[in-house]
Amino acid sequence: MTSNKKSYNEAFVWIWLPGATHPVVAGKLTADGENLIFNYGKSYLGRENAISIYNAELPLQSGALTLSPGLSMPGCIRDASPDAWGRRVVINMKLGLKGKDADSAQLDELTYLLESGSDRIGALDFQLSPTDFVPRYSVNVTLEELLESAERVEKGMPLTPEFDQALHHGSSIGGARPKALIEDASKKHIAKFSSSTDLYSVVKSEFTAMRLANLAGLKVAPVSMTKASNKDLLLIERFDRTHTTDGWQRKCMVSALTLLGLDELMARYASYEDLAEIIRHNSKDAPATLRELFSRLIFNILSGNTDDHARNHAAFWDGEMLALTPAYDICPQARAVNEATQAMLISGDDRMSRISSCLDATHHFLLSQQEAIAIVEGQITSIGKNWSAVCDMAELTETDRALLWGRQFLNPFAFDDLRGQTACLASCADDIRATANSDK
Repeated sequence: MTSNKKSYNEAFVWIWLPGATHPVVAGKLTADGENLIFNYGKSYLGRENAISIYNAELPLQSGALTLSPGLSMPGCIRDASPDAWGRRVVINMKLGLKGKDADSAQLDELTYLLESGSDRIGALDFQLSPTDFVPRYSVNVTLEELLESAERVEKGMPLTPEFDQALHHGSSIGGARPKALIEDASKKHIAKFSSSTDLYSVVKSEFTAMRLANLAGLKVAPVSMTKASNKDLLLIERFDRTHTTDGWQRKCMVSALTLLGLDELMARYASYEDLAEIIRHNSKDAPATLRELFSRLIFNILSGNTDDHARNHAAFWDGEMLALTPAYDICPQARAVNEATQAMLISGDDRMSRISSCLDATHHFLLSQQEAIAIVEGQITSIGKNWSAVCDMAELTETDRALLWGRQFLNPFAFDDLRGQTACLASCADDIRATANSDK
């Protein structure tokens, strides 16, 4: 297949300002060797309602803005670029290289920004022109068409023009799993598909975890299950969009990776401790936000979600302060042994998937030991109380339930070193685990 690879030297960054339904040009991203350098435009700096894309990285000032140490492009710009799945779609469309073995390094970052869909996460888009905004949207297509498009990419088959358009719309969203964007009159969703490599029902497992997290009191994105071509699809309602009579508003977002000043190569250094420190100084309601973050950490451990990397945490940015977005991508991960570690450090160099690790770090979250214990106990109880009903809602098979229960959810490793006043948490988990097993 003939390559139609292009090389870009610059891209204009457009932004939807708070409350706006149409974007304005904010500045220009220019290639400087291996780096991408950003400048705000004079017209944007002159706007009374201008906000920084993210103040800690790109403050509102003229001239080329210096990159943070170790970064090759601003993190808040990289947040709007596609991740693994979206890059595979762009590679398929541009080069005819398909499947999981496609080399994402064959295209540069400006290409991924300019060739992916315009309805990307957050409030940015990228254009070749500073004056004419030409959105890269697709026409509405059916879930069946989207699913077939995703399967063709996974199998290494070239996309036909109609399938190219069907999947292109969602090429800018993050994550590694096959997915696409859909919308109706007043809501937008991310649709996650089953993968040909799945050994169990991953999308149903994520649905189960997200619903149980909501029932345990966490602020999470609304989810639902549907089917297309007899296959399961998970629909996650987007929280970065607001529908109005004048059109769609977009919310600025930054990932925890950006908040921490890191990129993918440095992601192993990301920690809840450091994220909590940033929240303490940059959140409108730090105590409540820190309690929520701690609760999410606890639930990740209780549900076996060890994929809690720093791109799976994010915050809204209003130009002045940060606010945690609803939780997303809470998905139990397969594990062959009991011992596990979280993707993000919890405190210091400790990333063990243990409740004790969290309780040792409570001071970072402005919580007392008793408050933290109450959060853990409440979540354990809620998981046990709602397990069967949520599994029924997800239509999980007995095999998948057995795979998840006691392995991902309430794995004994999470509690095996609790002593003293915290030992009651291990007993509570043991009782609930045994009760659920006896009900089967």
